Amino acid sequence: MGSITLQRVNKAFGDLTVIPAIDLEIADGEFAVFVGPSGCGKSTLLRLIAGLEDVTSGAILIDGKDTTALPPARRGLSMVFQSYALYPHMSVRANIAFPLKMARLPAAEIEAKVQAAARTLNLTDYLDRKPRQLSGGQRQRVAIGRAIVRQPEAFLFDEPLSNLDAALRVQMRLEISELHQALGTTMIYVTHDQVEAMTMADKIVVLNRGNIEQVGSPLDLYRRPDNLFVAGFIGSPKMNFITGPVAAGLDCHTLGVRPEHIAVSTGGGLWTGTVGVAEHLGSDTYLHIHTENLGTLTVRAGGEIMLGHGDTVGLTPDMANLHKFDDKGRAIR
Repeated sequence: MGSITLQRVNKAFGDLTVIPAIDLEIADGEFAVFVGPSGCGKSTLLRLIAGLEDVTSGAILIDGKDTTALPPARRGLSMVFQSYALYPHMSVRANIAFPLKMARLPAAEIEAKVQAAARTLNLTDYLDRKPRQLSGGQRQRVAIGRAIVRQPEAFLFDEPLSNLDAALRVQMRLEISELHQALGTTMIYVTHDQVEAMTMADKIVVLNRGNIEQVGSPLDLYRRPDNLFVAGFIGSPKMNFITGPVAAGLDCHTLGVRPEHIAVSTGGGLWTGTVGVAEHLGSDTYLHIHTENLGTLTVRAGGEIMLGHGDTVGLTPDMANLHKFDDKGRAIR
């Protein structure tokens, strides 16, 4: 079991409150992602759960047990950091085995657990190598292997892919997701990358200035954002926001429409604009279209579309996929 419950958890440094009193439930076996911009408090919240930071007030429960005052080693959690934190003079085998040796487990049991972790992470052929002989992705797998052998109640990942290049990030994203499916262990993953959040999570927790803005599945947040912050943060490219007479005419202060929910044509539409930058990405084309009254709108079109700078186009929003927000930035349902 690996359920994690936060009850009115607060963190302050003197007079500065970085995490206000928040409540959160993470179910056993769930993959939860904390996402938000830099400085939103997601890593601090993870460190509070891990016990690396002291809670100012509130309680943290793991499997129903209050662990707020327990040291990190007694919480039954394993943490994987942004930096691999591997011992450079040790082999992969020794790095993975290190926490088990510290726990004074028998040598045969240690070797069995190391071999099992290596098989899970495709590291069997690299056990005798040193970290300097590995790629970035392989080093991160070693760090994950060191966490796996402890058989924790939950894994905590603090932006583990930030040091990898784009291709390796995609590969490791898939590997961590497959690892979750194989182990069925609770995982909490911190990232500022909403694409990682959307593709990996069972549950996304959107944070802003220490506050939880919304909690839900990736599609819940995409389809029904609670406010302007979530609407603008979840989805790539980000949602277009329209104010002024067009929004007022639809009884809202701000109108939101995603780039993929605007049809573009050369034969007219509800709105008219001129193509500025056209980003051709192969399967998709992102058009940045300047309009007279709506500002610049981003439209996601097919990769084969033959439009470029200076072309006049018509735009037609999908009326079934418009998002309305009030003067407080809250969604109007």
